[in-house]
Amino acid sequence: MSKVVTPYQNEQVTKKEQVADMFNNISKTYDFLNHFMSLGIDIIWRKKAINELKHDKPGHILDVATGTGDFAFEALTILKPEKITGVDISRGMLDIAEQKIAKRKLGHKFSVKLGDSEKLPFGDTEFDAVTVAYGVRNFENLEAGMADIFRVLKPGGKVVVLEFSKPRTFPVKQLYNFYFKYITPGIGKLFSKDARAYSYLPESVAAFPDGKNFTAVMDKVGFKNTKNRALTFGICSIYTGVK
Repeated sequence: MSKVVTPYQNEQVTKKEQVADMFNNISKTYDFLNHFMSLGIDIIWRKKAINELKHDKPGHILDVATGTGDFAFEALTILKPEKITGVDISRGMLDIAEQKIAKRKLGHKFSVKLGDSEKLPFGDTEFDAVTVAYGVRNFENLEAGMADIFRVLKPGGKVVVLEFSKPRTFPVKQLYNFYFKYITPGIGKLFSKDARAYSYLPESVAAFPDGKNFTAVMDKVGFKNTKNRALTFGICSIYTGVK
C-alpha cells in the first residue's frame, strides 16, 4: 500500500479536505503556473489525451477534477460532444471555470458541479466517456474513485486519465527530480503564495502508483483493454480503459 501524501500534512483533516483547501488557495494562479512551469507542454499533453476519444464520438462527457475547465474546453473544441459536465471538490477552481464558461457563452454545452470525485453525484451508466486530467493522484482512495468512475460510465464507455508519472531513464529522471523538488516549490511560492501546494505536487507524483500499477487498479475495478501510454520521456502518461 503506497503512503498517503497530503498537501498540508495535517492528520486532523482528511486528504480530500486538504486538497480542496489547497486548490481554493491557488485557484487564481493555477492556469498561469500550469503553462509556465511546463513550458506550455501541458497543452500538448491535453490534446493527445483528448484525441484518445476521437473515434468514440462521445455525446455526454464527465470531466472529473475539472478544475478551471481547461481540459473540458479543449475537449469541446476537438470532440464537439453534445455536453460536458465537470465536477470538482474545490469551489475556488469552479468559480474560475464558471467565469470562463460565461465569458465564452458555453453554458449550453459545459456545466460544472461541486462534488467528491470518489462519490460522484450522478446516476449509474450516465456518461459516454469520463476524463480526468491531473486529478487521480489527489484521490484519497484511488480504488474507490476509479470504481465510481466505472459506475457512472455507460457499458462500452471509455475513461481517459492524464497524469504525471515518473521518468526512469538517465538524465531525464535526474533533471525532472531536481526541477520538481527545488524549482517548482520556489516558483509556486513566488506566484501563488502557497509554497506547500507546490511541494505537495512532487510528493504526490512520487507516491502515485503509475504505469502498470495504475492499470492494475483499473483492471481490478472492472475496466477492460486498459492501456498506458508514456509522453515526453515518461514525465506524463495517458491511461485508457473501457467498461
